[in-house]
Amino acid sequence: MKDLYSVNQLEKKDIQKIFQLAKDYKSRFLKGEKKFNDLRGYSVLLVFFENSTRTRTSFELAGKILGADTINISASSSSVKKGETLYDTVKTLEALNSDFIVIRHYMSGAAKIVADSVKSHVINAGDGTNEHPTQGLLDAFTVLEKKGSLEGLKIAIVGDIQHSRVARSDVKLFKKLGSEITLCAPMTMLPRHYEALGADYITTDIKEAVKDKDVVIFLRIQLERQDKPFFSTLREYSIKYGLNQELLKIMKPDAVIMHPGPVNRGVEIQSELVYSDRSLILNQVENGLFIRMAVYKYLLS
Repeated sequence: MKDLYSVNQLEKKDIQKIFQLAKDYKSRFLKGEKKFNDLRGYSVLLVFFENSTRTRTSFELAGKILGADTINISASSSSVKKGETLYDTVKTLEALNSDFIVIRHYMSGAAKIVADSVKSHVINAGDGTNEHPTQGLLDAFTVLEKKGSLEGLKIAIVGDIQHSRVARSDVKLFKKLGSEITLCAPMTMLPRHYEALGADYITTDIKEAVKDKDVVIFLRIQLERQDKPFFSTLREYSIKYGLNQELLKIMKPDAVIMHPGPVNRGVEIQSELVYSDRSLILNQVENGLFIRMAVYKYLLS
């Protein structure tokens, strides 16, 4: 497998191999081994046409820990501002003989277009509302660490499903690993053909969605992708679909909460619950580093 632009490319054995690599890297790193030579002599171009903190930083740090030379390219400083096409930008970058291109783009399908156009290994860091495969991998890896198995787990994904590439990748990945998925959102924030997402259950009732789940993943409201209002106010959304103490009491005592970040505090999750003992949000951030190290290594295998 030359590239990773979709969870659809991964079979269960691929996912397990990536998880094993991530587990090994994490174990060695936490024991004090801070530098590896697996990507020594390789170059990584980070091409981001949308803002990012966690994803860009973890991909960059993962490359550097593995010994690669990493170069950041942002849309604001590239010739895209002068009218250059995505294809021409990427072909220009490939001419620099980069081994990896990590790309985030506002257009769904952009990563696949790039992967089909270049010889470099291409990794999708998020394309429009389509997919974010490494986020799906790190979410599943984080749950696996906490719960020991994903087979038969009940997982709810709550929030802006319509605009969420994370939700699409999470559903595909968790289903491949045997979990049961419930999607919950206001009807206005569900895709028109939401049945095609592959979830087991769909509901607009947050209490019904979370009451018997092992994991609840809250999604960020993506106001930057909304060209019209999907609810009257943020306060209304918070009351009806945000995590608060009342909703927490409905959840199973051992249920955990997750969020791909950044969190709109007081909207998707009450501020004091963001880093509570039920939260795996910082675990997700930490595991993002090791999953991305593993993906680099796996694509070289």
